[in-house]
Amino acid sequence: MIYLDGEKIKKVKLDTKSMYVAIDFDRTITGTSGVDSWDATGILLGEEFKNKLNELYLIYRPIELDYSMPKNEKEEMMEKWYKDVLDLYYEYGLTKEKLEKSVRESNLVFRDNAQDFLKSMYSHNIPVIILSAGIGNVIEQFLKDNHCYYGNIFVISNFIIFNDKGEMERFKNKIIHTTNKTTKGNLPQELEKQINTKKTILLLGDIIDDKKMVEKENWSKTISIGLPNDDTDSNLELYKNNFDIVLTDNDANFEVVRKLVFNK
Repeated sequence: MIYLDGEKIKKVKLDTKSMYVAIDFDRTITGTSGVDSWDATGILLGEEFKNKLNELYLIYRPIELDYSMPKNEKEEMMEKWYKDVLDLYYEYGLTKEKLEKSVRESNLVFRDNAQDFLKSMYSHNIPVIILSAGIGNVIEQFLKDNHCYYGNIFVISNFIIFNDKGEMERFKNKIIHTTNKTTKGNLPQELEKQINTKKTILLLGDIIDDKKMVEKENWSKTISIGLPNDDTDSNLELYKNNFDIVLTDNDANFEVVRKLVFNK
């Protein structure tokens, strides 16, 4: 199904010569039938690791999707979840070699027509900022393996550091999670200068918090697209109130995105 704010779409004309894309990765660029970047990181770390990872998911995923929880409480819980998972990688001996092999052996898949969409953005020289609360190493590896890590793509995410032996170092950088990922304060200075010259923005994400990838003062020049994957029926009105376009079921693909926003 397609739900859209026709007036907003008429008002904000996306110009391929003066726009950029802010997009989520897990379950937005990737499909819902496969794993996410967190799972893909640890495929080779054993069954015990997998069980512990799943236990954390069952605890924290409902919190991530609880849109009634106060922001400060939710941020604290997301910070703890992500830190606990990163500690698990370290505890179970993640290496650079294991991560790269894991990505290739994992069931990490593109959402329908996502590769064509990325290729089209490259051909029009449109900056694509992938803002992800996932694992940046996995995202880059996946895009490289599929020959679509183009020069216009910038990945802002959680990058695991490995030492000269390829062993994982303890994660000490700022953790990017679902409630704090935004273009503000997370972009390299040169990229920030580049996007500040753009007149319009295309934003795509699968959860409500993804709307915040773009600062509120820029929403008036943004076409935002929501791709709800969980509890679609109960959350549909919430998505319609937060996104200019909401795509569900068979219409939640990038061919529909292309036709809607570029009229092609």
